[in-house]
Amino acid sequence: MKKYVIGLDYGSDSVRAVLIDSQNGAELASEVFWYPRWKEQKYCRPEINQFRQHPLDHIEGLEHTVKSVVEQSGVDPETVRGICIDTTGSSPMPITKDGTPLAMIKRFEENPNAMMVLWKDHTAVEEANEINELARTWGGEDYTKFEGGIYSSEWFWAKILHVAREDKNVVANTYTWMEHCDFITYLIADDKDLTTFKRSRCAAGHKSMWHESWGGLPSKDFLKRLDPYLADLRDNLYDETFTSDQVAGYLNQEWAKRLGLTTKTVVAVGTFDAHAGAVGAKVDHHALVRVMGTSTCDIMVSSNEAVGDKTVKGICGQVDGSVIPGMVGLEAGQSAFGDVLAWFKNVLEWPLENLVMTSSVLSDQQKKDLKDEMESKFIRTLAEQAEQIPLTETVPVALDWVNGRRTPDANQELKSAIMGLSLGTKAPHIFKALVNAICFGAKMIVDRFEDEGVKIETVIGIGGVARKSPFIMQTLANVLNMPIKVAESDQAPALGAAIYAAVASGIYNNVIDASKVMGSDFEAEYFPQASQVEVYSKLMEAYKKLGTFVEDQTNKKK
Repeated sequence: MKKYVIGLDYGSDSVRAVLIDSQNGAELASEVFWYPRWKEQKYCRPEINQFRQHPLDHIEGLEHTVKSVVEQSGVDPETVRGICIDTTGSSPMPITKDGTPLAMIKRFEENPNAMMVLWKDHTAVEEANEINELARTWGGEDYTKFEGGIYSSEWFWAKILHVAREDKNVVANTYTWMEHCDFITYLIADDKDLTTFKRSRCAAGHKSMWHESWGGLPSKDFLKRLDPYLADLRDNLYDETFTSDQVAGYLNQEWAKRLGLTTKTVVAVGTFDAHAGAVGAKVDHHALVRVMGTSTCDIMVSSNEAVGDKTVKGICGQVDGSVIPGMVGLEAGQSAFGDVLAWFKNVLEWPLENLVMTSSVLSDQQKKDLKDEMESKFIRTLAEQAEQIPLTETVPVALDWVNGRRTPDANQELKSAIMGLSLGTKAPHIFKALVNAICFGAKMIVDRFEDEGVKIETVIGIGGVARKSPFIMQTLANVLNMPIKVAESDQAPALGAAIYAAVASGIYNNVIDASKVMGSDFEAEYFPQASQVEVYSKLMEAYKKLGTFVEDQTNKKK
């Protein structure tokens, strides 16, 4: 009998499901659902870096995508052996005692503080600073040491602390908080005991300061010094965590019916998208997997023997089993990658949106056609013209910190900057400067890993940017002075989630064996161009100088 698995990948804008043949990794069906409330930017205030999402967007997307791939494929539901969910993170949400998201309770349906706090929400900068200060000075265990030594406003405790201080009514009606990947897994699984439900090792270790050496989460004493609410909350969280090759439960009757599956389908422990993506791209020793979308997550794995007691400074954590059980997962990343270019696109589109689209001269159909043409050609045309600019021509220097800096050394208070503008600077020059900036940010991460003794021999790119922009990938190869392979799969994180599901459901013994059979092949490889490597090395020094200046000015304002 054929055996199939489903991987469900929640991104920032949409959720994607794939139905995979476990014997060869072939994708039989896929479906995407764009979040309608998020598309309207409900519950968001970009001017204060507030980004919240309603859980209904994710629940509706779950039902639509999974039901669709089952119907598209025509497979017997009895042959769908497992499902695994990956999500963005850290994206926690408040949950009531009966397991309901607070945002789905009357009186809280439109309250942003009752929503899921998306990974890119940076409203908790001050709270993250408090956590870092306490970790350095309180005289006990440094709970940040396995998370790069710096706790970020993008992460679990800082976000909860911010909401607790801003909205007492929300926390008074909240029993526990769950990461997005844990909640969706809990929603569809038959285990409904919040006290024993299997929480994600990946989420807990990288974002919640969970570590076996101190018995799980930070102590109540430490948390109480931040806020008594956090100490009380700890009692309603967890001590143990689990890797995604483990069974969280089976599909419950309600969701088996809604998805067109059976209660025999295994539900694997949830995980984060980038870590699943690394598995989908066949991550191995000394390989850096770059998941390149709106932001980036850079994932590596290492043996416990190689890492030992060493802590890598300035990254987003090192967690045993967060990628491949039995190996240490190392995470870094950039808070904005594709978002840097999307910001520039939005700036240049201002006349279109505010003048052309409001014009009475054009018909509605003409406006739609014009907008569609802009969407399809905008970035591509900019990239083509930027690529033609000779390296001898002056191009501005830019920073990639439009959404703060994730690594190395998290600092979400930092802002971007552009230097070297002149009357001769045109849109393609600025675009090229921004492409250079995101590649220089990547180089800073690679250098930090290597400075800390983590060897990198191979770089693998996955995600939309990797597959769709040869200009960016060639620039990245020149800046890193390393070859870069691009994974063939459009849905590497969803594929990685399916691989976890195949192991949890007993089709394979371990993640490595499963990934060798089911993981993505590679469709392209970019090699450094010797004539450009030296030029980019000099431009990199200008990037560093500008970054030092901006960071110094930011620190002076504190």
